[in-house]
Amino acid sequence: LNACLGLCRCLSEGLGLDHLLERIQNLLFDAGAELGGPRDGRYYRTAFDNDDVRQLEVSIDEQTEALPPLKNFILPGGVPLAAHLHHARTVCRRAERAILRLHRREPVEELTLIFFNRLSDWLFVAARTANRLADRKDVIWSAKEV
Repeated sequence: LNACLGLCRCLSEGLGLDHLLERIQNLLFDAGAELGGPRDGRYYRTAFDNDDVRQLEVSIDEQTEALPPLKNFILPGGVPLAAHLHHARTVCRRAERAILRLHRREPVEELTLIFFNRLSDWLFVAARTANRLADRKDVIWSAKEV
């Protein structure tokens, strides 16, 4: 996930997403220490706090206000940055499921679970924002006719 976000950052210069993407990358690095070892281990640290989740939620709300209302399902795509953000979202969802599996064996901080869930939502909205800023419409899903 962190590598996906690094690629997104390469494409996000000047779009107002880079600062938060950088912050998220640093938090994910911290999450590696939290998730990678025992709670009583030497390098254990809690990666996330309430403010980290709040920053994502505020950003989601701000971006959503500037986007056209979502009336259809959309497909990953559009400009390269949007496509990469959609890809990062799928990797984030996979990480979230892996963390939930871990949580069933060993307790994981509740804010970690919440953060990954909100991060995947943020990545979806950021992908839509990338398309909007590039003046590209979202790719609308069209159902197969039966």
